[in-house]
Amino acid sequence: MTKDVDLYFEVGCMRCALGGTPECKVHRWEKELEILRSYILECGLTEECKWGMPCYTYNGANVLILAAWKEFASISFFKGVLLADSLGLLHKPGEHSHEARLFKFTEVKEIVALEEDIKAYIYEAIEVEKAGLKIQREDKPELEYPEELLARMESDPVFRDAFEALTPGRKRGYLIHFTGAKQSATRTSRIEKYTPWIMEGKGMHDY
Repeated sequence: MTKDVDLYFEVGCMRCALGGTPECKVHRWEKELEILRSYILECGLTEECKWGMPCYTYNGANVLILAAWKEFASISFFKGVLLADSLGLLHKPGEHSHEARLFKFTEVKEIVALEEDIKAYIYEAIEVEKAGLKIQREDKPELEYPEELLARMESDPVFRDAFEALTPGRKRGYLIHFTGAKQSATRTSRIEKYTPWIMEGKGMHDY
């Protein structure tokens, strides 16, 4: 993965095969990312590179991350659920996301028009860290492994190790998706579809 922020804007995070190519998602949103980066830095956050992407911290605590997706550029707040979001601008990264919330942008003019609002959200996120606010974590029930997944893991130790090596959040996302199918054939199909992603250590939303 990329370990330098400036390099990220040149070649991407390098977490997929498109990294370092003209097809990398970073190039799709170059101007949008450039402007968002300037807004973030103007708010006084420290710029670091984590998980191959620009991450912004306050006194060592992660506040937000800047990213390029297939369909949009984003600012994602680690403790977004604690923000007031009085303008209703934030989105959940996924259906089962509890903590993070993000801005989704597809046009420069949209970002420019919301400059003051974007900065206000960033300053609010900084205040959350200054206040030492914590997210009340919900007790999540343990998810069962579907039989189709267990069979695949039994027959393919390499796949088994890759799945077990996933982060808890990514693993949970897959289990919810796999067990959500009523038919065995559909569960098997979903497992096969995401096998390449699992082998690369990626989650369902790591485009």
